[in-house]
Amino acid sequence: MLQLDEIAKDHAYLTALRREFHAHPEIAFEEKRTSARVAEELETVGITVTRNIGGTGLVGIIEGGKGPGRSIGLRADMDALPIHEESDFAWRSTVDGCFHGCGHDGHMTMLIAAARYLQANRHQFSGRVVLIFQPAEEGLGGARAMIADRLFERFPCDEIYALHNAPDRPFGTVAVGPGPVSASADFFDIDIKGNGGHAAFPHRAVDAGLAALAIAQGLNTIVSRNVDPVESAVLSVTAMTAGSTYNVIPDTARLSGTIRTMKADVRAQMAMRVRNLAESVAAGYGTSATVSIRDVFSALANHETQAEVIAMAARAVVGEANLELFPPIVMTSEDFADMLSHVPGAYFFLGQGQGAALHNPRYAFNDAVIPIGAAMFARIVLDRAGQA
Repeated sequence: MLQLDEIAKDHAYLTALRREFHAHPEIAFEEKRTSARVAEELETVGITVTRNIGGTGLVGIIEGGKGPGRSIGLRADMDALPIHEESDFAWRSTVDGCFHGCGHDGHMTMLIAAARYLQANRHQFSGRVVLIFQPAEEGLGGARAMIADRLFERFPCDEIYALHNAPDRPFGTVAVGPGPVSASADFFDIDIKGNGGHAAFPHRAVDAGLAALAIAQGLNTIVSRNVDPVESAVLSVTAMTAGSTYNVIPDTARLSGTIRTMKADVRAQMAMRVRNLAESVAAGYGTSATVSIRDVFSALANHETQAEVIAMAARAVVGEANLELFPPIVMTSEDFADMLSHVPGAYFFLGQGQGAALHNPRYAFNDAVIPIGAAMFARIVLDRAGQA
């Protein structure tokens, strides 16, 4: 396939670029070096760049050489995770406690590679390509920040596309389908207030830690006892803090975690049950509970036409045998969902076929998929804007 073959010629350069991004990770809204390097790569090949959109985000514009036509958005995320990398690669993170454990370094590189190809071949398509490099995908609302900064008013898109690498899928496969893809996510904190005291006199204290344990146990019954079994829902308590030493009953405690659902009514039901259960169990232990629930991610659903566009591109790039249609939904979350609430589009998974899971300290991006992801982006543009 022409796009794949052409992009693959630069594989050594692209691999070095990806590894540079990996060695210098930056967490949400701190992607200053990263954003500057992306801009440099785009401007070097003549692409116009607008910086500082939604914080550290940026947009590059490629004008098609065949006149007016569709405006096609392509998006990549830029932020790393606050995780210590446990690998011995020569290009391992140089920033202690921060690394690209989700492959966003690879996503950026694939979009840059596609941009280089499309800029060199802009005579093949009409309209424009809007290259969106987004900050803060990992739970701090980078998509929402760019949208609030008038992303789509300043750079209108008729449709928009994004991808994510998938170490749990076979190498070079593309998974896509219309409709629900991934879950919404709410993050919660429950602060419990008791009355601390000496551990030798528990009857004189009100144990916030004990109440927290009971609340945590109760929360884990919500999905099994309050949500319709045919619905998708997850509630996980992921952090517990109480006390500071051996002989003091804690005065306060905190539980933190996440709620993930596919439907708005289930999401609202679970939030209500978390509040009611935490407050009532806390009261039963003589404590009080304050519950904070934050909307972090919307549920992601692909638009039917754009999902088929990705499937068509996959047939050309990786072949029918490597295309998985209607993959199972996943309970992870992705803030590209917010962009899809403004512009029709779709999101697909690209199998990289190796290594540890996403967000694992030993996760490793497979550089061999860079040309494939880039060719998918390029083919989408040529299929859509080349015909306009």
